[in-house]
Amino acid sequence: MRNKIRVRQHVNPLAQKYGTPANPLDWEKVYAQFNQPLHLDIGCARGQFLLSMAKIEPNWNFLGLEIREPLVVEANNLRDELGLTNLHYLFCNVNNSLRSLLSSLPPGTLQRVTIQFPDPWFKTRHAKRRVVQPELVEELANYLAVGGEVFLQSDMKFIAVEMCDRFAAHSAFQRFGTEEWLAENPLPVPTEREVYTQKKGEPVYRALFKKVENNS
Repeated sequence: MRNKIRVRQHVNPLAQKYGTPANPLDWEKVYAQFNQPLHLDIGCARGQFLLSMAKIEPNWNFLGLEIREPLVVEANNLRDELGLTNLHYLFCNVNNSLRSLLSSLPPGTLQRVTIQFPDPWFKTRHAKRRVVQPELVEELANYLAVGGEVFLQSDMKFIAVEMCDRFAAHSAFQRFGTEEWLAENPLPVPTEREVYTQKKGEPVYRALFKKVENNS
């Protein structure tokens, strides 16, 4: 059985060491079929969610972004062992790298985004460290295909509310469904955190947004 590497749980994205944006990817070298629709998972941690998704949906490409580099190395090694050519993990700080990554994609390629159980950074003075900032919403509005989806979930209600408020404030996005929170995960694979939370009998706050118009 593979031993999990130990890493710090919390990483400050505003630290100087994470200040350099990631370079654009050569998509034709990253994926065997680079023109397939792309699913972007922001904050993929150990990548188990995307690993399962890549097996289930071979006609999609999957990209996981993670700020803890050892987890990315471990995840890519496992991907290589399994021979999955529709899956890639990238070490980067999403808050300064999203534009350089997505601007090189063929238009209409990015069709699904997931942001699941991001670090809540509880203290008010640390709120700028949270991943869903207005700038991130703006970048996704620029590059997500019309009709594309953004799936959000957290076990912290205040974080789920904040994420939803930021997407709802942008005219390119519309919240899906009539209930305040989705009762079920619309995707076929749960994250490890989701399973852990539900086993404890605690709630998960989920929401789905769709891009309804091009960003102007």
